[in-house]
Amino acid sequence: MANLTTPITKSDHVRGPESAPITLVEYGDYECPHCALAHPIVDRVQLYFSGRMRFVFRHFPMTEVHPHAEIAAESAEFAGAAGLFWDMHDALFANQSRLSLPTIFLIAEQLGLTETELRNALETGQYRNKVRSDFMGGIRSGVNGTPTFFINGVRHDGGYDSASLVAAIQMRLATDTSA
Repeated sequence: MANLTTPITKSDHVRGPESAPITLVEYGDYECPHCALAHPIVDRVQLYFSGRMRFVFRHFPMTEVHPHAEIAAESAEFAGAAGLFWDMHDALFANQSRLSLPTIFLIAEQLGLTETELRNALETGQYRNKVRSDFMGGIRSGVNGTPTFFINGVRHDGGYDSASLVAAIQMRLATDTSA
């Protein structure tokens, strides 16, 4: 059983209350088809545990098989600097089948971000260290593919369909509250 070695900090992207008894961390890749399948499932699980769960997304771009994954992750970080991380995050998954630099620029424009500033951020590697930091934290935590989930710091090795995640979270809730 692997544990999350990198604590959640202010540099993480979090949905849900900090005081929630459940924290679900996902290491994901915007070009990974399995992550795209998991995306709406995670949204449903968040609704199911509304107010009792916080969700953290961390980047784990598998660049050897997904050539646009790192650029997409850096673009999400660029959007995050403008308070639009989750908007970019959702749009990248919604447009995964046509993920490319022009698509990313179009998404940014639709969010009110300028292509020139995004292009500059990508060329200078402005957000590369954040993406790589997430990736290395994943490696240290035993992540070797995407999506990988951690429930209250413990890697979830089961399925990521809605029923499996809900059951695993409920079991973790019961275990953590009885300890």
